[in-house]
Amino acid sequence: MTIKDYIKHHFRHFNAAVVIDAAEAYCDYLTKGNKMMITLAGAMSTAELGLSLAEMIRQEKVHAICCTGANLEEDVFNLVAHEHYKRVSQYRNLTAKEEVDLYKQGMNRVTDTCIPEEEAMRRIEKQVLKLWQKADQEKKRYFPYEFLYQLIKNGAIKDHYQIDPKNSWMIAACEKNLPIFTPGWEDSTLGNIFVSNVIKKNISNYQVVKSGLEQMASLIEWYQENSQKSSIGFFQIGGGIAGDFPICVVPLITQDLKQNCKLWGYFCQISDSTTSYGSYSGAVPNEKITWGKLDGKTPRFIIESDATIVAPLMFAYILGQ
Repeated sequence: MTIKDYIKHHFRHFNAAVVIDAAEAYCDYLTKGNKMMITLAGAMSTAELGLSLAEMIRQEKVHAICCTGANLEEDVFNLVAHEHYKRVSQYRNLTAKEEVDLYKQGMNRVTDTCIPEEEAMRRIEKQVLKLWQKADQEKKRYFPYEFLYQLIKNGAIKDHYQIDPKNSWMIAACEKNLPIFTPGWEDSTLGNIFVSNVIKKNISNYQVVKSGLEQMASLIEWYQENSQKSSIGFFQIGGGIAGDFPICVVPLITQDLKQNCKLWGYFCQISDSTTSYGSYSGAVPNEKITWGKLDGKTPRFIIESDATIVAPLMFAYILGQ
């Protein structure tokens, strides 16, 4: 039995049934020649979403990504330091002393997974600093993802790969040259490292990395160009800035720029937030209609579950695995 057949046989009701409805609608949407943006909140890269997302990208089931700075870098951290990661299965029961011990070992814990400081963060820091400084010297400016694409393409970290490159969603995205929008990039390890290097005068100014406002301008350009001949869908994993930033591009174009623009043509969110009309992450899709993001006829789904469980299953379904 394939994964798709298994899901169709067992996922018959409630949240399980919505997984099928959303996956089928995703497939139908792309079959009509439309495009899809995926947004990544939380720590999905450290949860190794690349195992399934990379193939989605390679098979052109994804056409743009918006993610946190953490998700952008943590796929690359895992790429070069996977063998040094440490899994803590009883993470809920850790004492304060055990947490201190992990800290002293240079282990940065994300739920049950510890990212090794030296082998991951510092190894990438040394290489990406060279790219920041090169851009600074040449008076050039790039988006955060473009620096990591440069890092992948120049082969500087290739000898350090510790996973099969086919399981890295960043490598897949680089090969397809997907645009990756990272609002709030300064809220990431590399963002912090960049600021420290400006303060230490290893880099002359903050403008070497393009800002979030410039990323919004770039997103407007991308959306307008790609929505001319097709519709663009929105597949949201989690909530927060990774989802709220890109979905706002539509009302920005229609209400602030006063230009005609297609609304998002498909919407699905995997969320474990408590349903609430007082928060973005917990708001039901219908609320987005009043903000000029979705139409009343837009296919829309919300799957209330853990994305680390649901997203790989949905991707397998969409890929027909």
